[in-house]
Amino acid sequence: MSQQQFVLTLSCPDRPGIVSAVSTFLFANGQNILDAQQYSDTETGQFFMRVMFETPGATSELATVRAGFGVIAQPFGMVWQIRDRSTHQRVLLMVSKFDHCLVDILYRWRTGDLPMIPTAIVSNHPRETYDGLDFGGIPFHHLPITKETKPQQEAAVWKLVEDTKSDLVVLARYMQVLSQEFADKLSGRCINIHHSFLPGFKGAKPYHQAHERGVKLIGATAHYVTSALDEGPIIDQDVERISHRDAPEDLVRKGSDIERRVLGRAMRYHLEDRVILNGLKTVVFTD
Repeated sequence: MSQQQFVLTLSCPDRPGIVSAVSTFLFANGQNILDAQQYSDTETGQFFMRVMFETPGATSELATVRAGFGVIAQPFGMVWQIRDRSTHQRVLLMVSKFDHCLVDILYRWRTGDLPMIPTAIVSNHPRETYDGLDFGGIPFHHLPITKETKPQQEAAVWKLVEDTKSDLVVLARYMQVLSQEFADKLSGRCINIHHSFLPGFKGAKPYHQAHERGVKLIGATAHYVTSALDEGPIIDQDVERISHRDAPEDLVRKGSDIERRVLGRAMRYHLEDRVILNGLKTVVFTD
């Protein structure tokens, strides 16, 4: 990244002049637009935009840029944010027994595919469950949970989120249902990978359900967590074709591969500010 770069994302009621106002502001303040994407939802009348821009040959104070843009945003009723691309988001990872998604996330983080700062790994299983897995110095927290201790356990997780100043929580096959109160606290900042191509085959053993029904496609879904189980806004999905020759074990194996790549993509889209909430849906500006 040769220059100081920022990303602006916004949504607002659609009307003429939005793109002109944004581009004119950036030009007048000495910024150079590198990439711009926009979308008008004709069903809801909402407008969405993502702009990546740089400050050539100089530096800009983020607070100054934000203050100036706030003046432009107010008449349009924009919901917006501007983030310095060099400042990585802080991510807390939660996992249960199956660690394939966690392993993949750590690999993508180490190779730079996921621009983030891992703040903690939280599991309802002890550290010994992951013998041989290198956490790279990321603090590990064993927080067991039962039906009776759920409020206390979630309070401890929330304290970790606050203490580590985590921007995002990722449920990397964390096989516990979050309470409504906890899910509401994490609204828009918690991503879950569901081992099914939603909205079908919810609940336990979705691959076995799919096998019993003789499906020809299996898949996985990454979505934002809400208080409604597996009903949050979808960020990314993928599928793989199967046949009558595949046993449930084959579906689990193939499904694990899908889960890894779908969660990895969803996390990268979020970390690169490519996802904007649109009611029960999302607008995803892919690269």
